Amino acid sequence: MARSPGAAPFLLPQSRFAATLSAMTDTPEFDLPRFLPYRMSVAAERLSSDLARRYRADFGISVAEWRVLAHLADAGAVSVRDLERRVNLEKSKASRAATRLEAEGYVTKAVNPDDRRLLVLTLTPEGRDLMRQLAVIARDYQSRLEALLGPHLSGLHAALDLLTRDRT
Repeated sequence: MARSPGAAPFLLPQSRFAATLSAMTDTPEFDLPRFLPYRMSVAAERLSSDLARRYRADFGISVAEWRVLAHLADAGAVSVRDLERRVNLEKSKASRAATRLEAEGYVTKAVNPDDRRLLVLTLTPEGRDLMRQLAVIARDYQSRLEALLGPHLSGLHAALDLLTRDRT
């Protein structure tokens, strides 16, 4: 049946939409918008992108470069393999970011004396100065998020601690 011009589209409540879609496509009912891994991924990407716009505009660095700089400022000298594991970057992305940062004079690479197969990355004085400037932006962003979350902040921290703790 054709809709008359100007008529509102037919809308179903969220749960009925999922059930109707499932019936139409012969797939099991699945509510993607409420699926926690999906929601957390979307939220993380949105938060990262919001912050990235600022440091990309002000300093010309990428998300991967920011993660490398922040981790080196926090942990000191680390290998690319450690970066990959600790900051959730693929080894190739961590390596490319480190190479770009080295070319800009923000990090140095040296052979690890304990394992000559590994390179150790450290911040240069220029890298530490850049990180001081980036930290101001990050702290401001953190403050705005904390204000937005208000009384929900402690619950979010507790949930994230539970989800990210080592389960081995």
